[in-house]
Amino acid sequence: MSAIFEAETNVEAKDTILQAQTGSASPTLILIVEDSDDIRALLSELLEDEGYRVVTASNGEDGLKAAQVHYPQLILMDLSLPGMDGWETVRNLRRLPDFAQTPIVALTAHATKRDEERALAAGCTGYISKPFDADRLLTELQAFVPGSPDQN
Repeated sequence: MSAIFEAETNVEAKDTILQAQTGSASPTLILIVEDSDDIRALLSELLEDEGYRVVTASNGEDGLKAAQVHYPQLILMDLSLPGMDGWETVRNLRRLPDFAQTPIVALTAHATKRDEERALAAGCTGYISKPFDADRLLTELQAFVPGSPDQN
């Protein structure tokens, strides 16, 4: 298979995925990048119960890969990750044209105003500190993702 054909096939596959994700019949896909198994499971259950589709990653490197495979409409990003931290992961995502406009919400225990400013400067669209209130989290997410389950 030629490199050009492979590239065209990848573009077609990406377009198909994006069309499926943005169609009215397909729920919003959220990528959760979180190293805590418990928090990842809690967030997944909470979001799935609200009608979202969820993909997860436990570190920054896997988060970058998952984003490029699944093209989520929103990314929840822990900032304290093993290896590549959340700030660097966000900066790397923002360098990719496909993720220049994707909402990325920091969900972190770094709870100072300076931490929030640093997250926004790295490219985060929003900021929620841990521990988080589930109702507030869901409300915040609806503001970032048009057509969220509760808005349909």
